[in-house]
Amino acid sequence: MSAGSFSQIYIHIVFAVKGRQSLILPVWENELYKYITGIVKNKNQKMLCINGVQDHIHFLIGLKPSCRLSDLIREIKKSSNAFIKEKGFTNLNFEWQEGYGAFSYSHFALDNVISYINNQKEHHRKKTFREEYKEFLTKYQIEHKDEYLFKWLD
Repeated sequence: MSAGSFSQIYIHIVFAVKGRQSLILPVWENELYKYITGIVKNKNQKMLCINGVQDHIHFLIGLKPSCRLSDLIREIKKSSNAFIKEKGFTNLNFEWQEGYGAFSYSHFALDNVISYINNQKEHHRKKTFREEYKEFLTKYQIEHKDEYLFKWLD
């Protein structure tokens, strides 16, 4: 970036455990979130908030234009997957699903997004991940076909 360039890019990222298995346990989820936060920081990006439930996670980052989001997500998934296996957090085969949701926000929406992410456990007492994800896609007018979107959920 040149000396006269400035940016604020805020991205809300969502992805799930492969097959939507409920493998992220409360006893070790904070350690996972700290590890993912470390990856984001090591890539010179800013973690604003991270939280989730047993089958998926949400996080909000401040992204620099020089960072390719797909590369960052690939690194987060690959490294955190290895971290979970190395720590022996689960005896089951842990993997992240393919793909992810990424939704951009303005600076003025950050408080609401952070509150939404921080309240994931409460939120998912009333709504499934499928319902939540479809609402995001509809809200952002992202074209999709359910038969492809949720093949990894069934």
